[in-house]
Amino acid sequence: MQLREFVDVVTSEEPPLARTVDDIVAAGRRAERRRRAGFASAGAAGLVVVAVAGAFLLPTSGAERNTPATPARAGAAAAGPAGATWPDAAPFTFTFQGYDAGTLHVQDPIVASTAYQIASVYSDRHTSNDKPVTAEEAEAQGDIIEQKKRAAGGKPSLWAYLTVYRPGAFDPAEIKDGEKVTVAGRRAVQATLPVGLDPQGPAEERNKLFAWEYAHNAWAAVTSVSGDEATPSFRDLGGLVEGLKPSKPKSAPVPFTVGYVPAGYLPLQTGTHAMPGLSGIATARAGDYGGATYTRPAMPTSGLTLPYDAVEGTIRDGFHIFVTPSTSSNQSPEPGTTKCYRTTDGPARGGFCNVWSADGTVVLQVSSQGLGNRLPLAELEKVAKGITVADVADESTWTPAAKALRS
Repeated sequence: MQLREFVDVVTSEEPPLARTVDDIVAAGRRAERRRRAGFASAGAAGLVVVAVAGAFLLPTSGAERNTPATPARAGAAAAGPAGATWPDAAPFTFTFQGYDAGTLHVQDPIVASTAYQIASVYSDRHTSNDKPVTAEEAEAQGDIIEQKKRAAGGKPSLWAYLTVYRPGAFDPAEIKDGEKVTVAGRRAVQATLPVGLDPQGPAEERNKLFAWEYAHNAWAAVTSVSGDEATPSFRDLGGLVEGLKPSKPKSAPVPFTVGYVPAGYLPLQTGTHAMPGLSGIATARAGDYGGATYTRPAMPTSGLTLPYDAVEGTIRDGFHIFVTPSTSSNQSPEPGTTKCYRTTDGPARGGFCNVWSADGTVVLQVSSQGLGNRLPLAELEKVAKGITVADVADESTWTPAAKALRS
């Protein structure tokens, strides 16, 4: 099921041109909340994009390893488990690669930010959720789908990702009810996360966080939302510790360059072969090309316990840039055109702009929806018209994020 179909399923009564990528992801979140109601009991749940208080992800099937190549992480650090030294890399840099740890498989990172980088984690024993849900799944209530899978001998679902934080960015002391442990000689903390990953919800045994100090004052954390209470276990997640090693730093590339940025807005996070942030992790295998998120003011780069968009409403003023195939849009292609649409929600000033490629196969979207809608539509249009899209099929034409996102 393509992303555009989420909207058709959840908001079919609304005009198609009023729907944006954010709306699509939000629809996925709503579907995922219903789907994961059975993962806990109370309804909340999900995973991604403006994200978590529930989280908002868009599920999938399969657990094969196929992530775009681009190692990520950043930050100077002391020696790693086997004497490895982590480079003092700048933000928006990939500094590790995918690796295997028993039945778990960390992919190459695809999200980079000012404070961390993120990679999907797949499992041989689970079906990984990083593609859009089917129409049937979107309409399902509770854990009906999960029960049917198990009854048919299928694998339980899993949505998991590894966040590797820059030195000083992560604060393990802020993990609610965290239990201090030691794994492979490393300081670590583990905790059961709440229903729907909503900070206000009760703990749910199927939701886990395991974090460890991979270098001096630098932490990595794996988040796991599973359809099975027993797996992956904290022991399984702890198996990721020794496999995390530094690789040659590589700037996170994006398939566009930005020509105009409104005053005060700064780049926060990117997606390489994916949408930016947890939205990109949620749809890692949906075939998107790339994106970025800007915020005003800059977000903190210390004291973090989870990605910026893991809790809905954390980002109060910003805008997204998405470059996706037209098949990921719920709107009919309009080759060679640029059109902007004002939001219809409340007193917000913003909306979104679409710029279609000459052949209609690629769409660039600039949107303030889901990020406060404070940026005027006229400014969004200036941003959109100032962006140059590269050859989405040839990564050699892409630009390192630190350079591409400068005004």
